[in-house]
Amino acid sequence: MSFDVATCGVNARTWALAHEGSTAYATRCLAFVEDAIERSNDLEMFGGDDAAESARLYGAVGNTGAPPADALVFYESVGELFGERRDWGHVGLSLDDGRVVHAWDRVRVDEYRALEALTPATAWEPLRWVGWVPLSRVLEGARPRTWDEDPATAAARMQAERFGG
Repeated sequence: MSFDVATCGVNARTWALAHEGSTAYATRCLAFVEDAIERSNDLEMFGGDDAAESARLYGAVGNTGAPPADALVFYESVGELFGERRDWGHVGLSLDDGRVVHAWDRVRVDEYRALEALTPATAWEPLRWVGWVPLSRVLEGARPRTWDEDPATAAARMQAERFGG
């Protein structure tokens, strides 16, 4: 099944911006972006277990210019989480003006290159730009789904299931 990319993008941006200021997605940037896309469009997509894995899976490294609206933008994010130090990655959803909505300490909007200047958590390294992927790539293989669990609660539960944290 295919989904209308433009409609999915508008819905995802609207959902994401409606959560600006929320702290429910701290340390769960990928869950935030996935929820913005999936829950606002009644679909399920399939990516990696963390933002770094998703960036590799989708091929973000080749797209280094300014991201278009609705692209997923990826950064290297090295630090310790669940007792493991590695690149967990960071991801946000591109708006139409060079800004990105993403989950950091709270859901916030920043210029896409300014994310590299954000103060990282203790023992974490600053973000490093990787690249972006178009929403059409992320929607490949997506299927319809109705969501019935609170998004932030589901994100916390899935994080604990995947990583034991």
